[in-house]
Amino acid sequence: MKLSIDHKSPIPLHIQTEALLRELIASPEYQNGKLLPIEVELSKELAISRTTLRQALNKLVYEGLLIRKKGVGTKVIAQKSISSKSKNWLSFSQEMEARGIAIKNFELHISWVYPDEKLANFFEIITDKKVLKLVRLRGKPDGPFVYFESYFHPRVGLTGDENYKLPLYEMLEKEHSIIASVSKEEISAILADKFIAEKLEIEVESPVLFRKRFVYDKAERPIEYNLGYYKADSFIYTVESQRA
Repeated sequence: MKLSIDHKSPIPLHIQTEALLRELIASPEYQNGKLLPIEVELSKELAISRTTLRQALNKLVYEGLLIRKKGVGTKVIAQKSISSKSKNWLSFSQEMEARGIAIKNFELHISWVYPDEKLANFFEIITDKKVLKLVRLRGKPDGPFVYFESYFHPRVGLTGDENYKLPLYEMLEKEHSIIASVSKEEISAILADKFIAEKLEIEVESPVLFRKRFVYDKAERPIEYNLGYYKADSFIYTVESQRA
C-alpha cells in the first residue's frame, strides 16, 4: 500500500498521518498480525518527522488499536470489543431527557489532577500539566445506575466554576464556545470492583457495562476523555446502522 502525505494541505500532518495509519491497519495483513514498518522507515516514506509520526501512533495506541512491544515492534490488537462512531449522539442528560427519564445527581465532584501517560498521550500534553476531572454519580430518583469520570483538555479553558448541572456539551458550547463534534466509543462488559460496586449499590463482581468515550471538536482535536460504568440491568446500548 502506497502511503503519501499532502504537505500543501491545511490539514495538520499528524491528522493526515493518523488517517493513513487507520487505513493501513485495517488491511487483512496487519489485522492478521503483521508488524507495522519501523518508525524510521514510515517517517521517511511520509517525509515527516518521527515526532509527528509518534503523535499519530500514540493516539491509536491509546484507543487500543495498536500495541508496542520493546524489541519487537508495533502491531494491531485483535479487537474483542465493539467500537462505535455515531452520527447523532447526545450527552447523558440529553439522552435521558429524550426518553422522558427523570435523572438525579447523587454526586458531583470537580478536581484538578495530573494525567497519567496514556491520558497525556491522548490529549497530546505533558504529564505535569493538570487537567480538570469531573466525577458524577447519576441515576433515577430511586437510586444510581451510572458512574462517570470525565477528563478535559486544558485547551477547553474550564475553571471549575461552570454550571455542571447543565447538559455537559450544552454547557461547553454556551460557556466556552466549544462544540463537541465527534464521539468515538468503546463498549465492553466487566465485573464491578469494590469501588464501583459501592457507587452503584451492587455486589462486588456484578456485571457492569463499561463505556469509554473519546470526544473531539470540529477540528478533530481531543476535548474530553470519559469513562462510564453502568449497571448491567439498567442500561441497553443500541447501535443503529444504515447501509450506504
